[in-house]
Amino acid sequence: MKPSILFYLFLVWALILIPAYNSGAQNILDMEAAVNLGLERNQSLQAVREALIGTEYGVKSARGAFGPRFKTSYGYTRLDDPPSGMDPATGRRIKDSRDVWVMNFNIQQPLFTGYNILSNFEKAKLGNEQARSQLDRAELELILEIQNTFLDLLAARESVRVAEDSLTRLKSQLNVSQSYFEVGLVPKLDVLQAQVDVAQAEQDFITARNVVDVLTARLNMLLNLPLEQAVFYQGELDYLPFVLGLEECRERALNNRPDIFIADKSIQIALKDEKITASSFYPQVGANFDLYRRGDDPTVSGSRLQDRSEWRAGVQMEWTFFEWGRTHYAHKQAEQRTKQLMAEYEDLLGNVVFQVKSSYLNIDESRDRITVARQALEEARESYRMAVARYEAQVGTNTDVLDAQAKLTGAEANLIRASADYLKSLASIYNAMGQKNISLMSQ
Repeated sequence: MKPSILFYLFLVWALILIPAYNSGAQNILDMEAAVNLGLERNQSLQAVREALIGTEYGVKSARGAFGPRFKTSYGYTRLDDPPSGMDPATGRRIKDSRDVWVMNFNIQQPLFTGYNILSNFEKAKLGNEQARSQLDRAELELILEIQNTFLDLLAARESVRVAEDSLTRLKSQLNVSQSYFEVGLVPKLDVLQAQVDVAQAEQDFITARNVVDVLTARLNMLLNLPLEQAVFYQGELDYLPFVLGLEECRERALNNRPDIFIADKSIQIALKDEKITASSFYPQVGANFDLYRRGDDPTVSGSRLQDRSEWRAGVQMEWTFFEWGRTHYAHKQAEQRTKQLMAEYEDLLGNVVFQVKSSYLNIDESRDRITVARQALEEARESYRMAVARYEAQVGTNTDVLDAQAKLTGAEANLIRASADYLKSLASIYNAMGQKNISLMSQ
């Protein structure tokens, strides 16, 4: 029995709608999901991963320098005059061919290079470890950027709500003023003032919505999503406790910060560079083995006067003991580079401690601001309610209502900023401690 046309229509409908349903489910992201997606897809982070893979190949390349080198060569030479010699069979003088074909196979094994090969291998391993720390640092920076942008988006979304509420209140006041003017209870000035404030609130509302769109596009870019893709970033500016003391934060930072590890590896690499430059002070010793095949034709099968093959083995020492100070000053330059990096390392430690202290103080400040802003918001709401009631009872002025409305909007904005700043301070201090705290929950 053949499938009916209805079956084919149902199949096409399912193929179209099911992927759309699944993609819609994927377009709702909270902060933790957004950070995880960014760590997976962000291309700047992928570039650091590719660099790490490159250093792994560098370690393998440096390890290969310990083993012997195998080379081969094959060439042809045309002589001006044919060589002559005694025929070993007849004892008569004969001439050989002017065509000389030579094939060589060489094995060279370094025996002592003044620690050059060993230092380069250890330097490559340090570079690989440094690249791993650079990946950790890049992940920390990306996490912080996504978290800050996400929190800015939540704050911007709240600002849209506040702007919309403000616009609604102002329109309501305009309607009241217009009604009172029409019956002669208030002057035209009240209506004009209300209209000006409504126009300003409409502009603020438009600007707030644009900020949301810009931050959404920014998050899409950080997550390597199409800028025009509709994504709902879900979350609230909820208060999250932070219970760590300053001293513990400082200790965590000094133990976990990847840039401290990077600076330490830089010093170790510089010390290896010192050894590499100092290797020129020592003799270079190596062993060689050569196998030659000669002949007067491309098959290198010998000639009338030459044997077909021979081998040679030997040990060589090469020592450059004077170069007008080139090696000496190169070594001194490497030493100065090490001293420079050590000074930068000490400066970095001071900066890390300062970043932790600064972020810690910002947490305390924004926490206090939240408490003050909540109290101010309650007072502003009551003040606005009273101003509206007084105006409606004709014992207050339109200016009182508009001023109370502006203060209410400002109090709401202050609470939003304080709440967002507190959460951003949490993200900052975890970043300063070198911890990948995606959810910002206390650790």
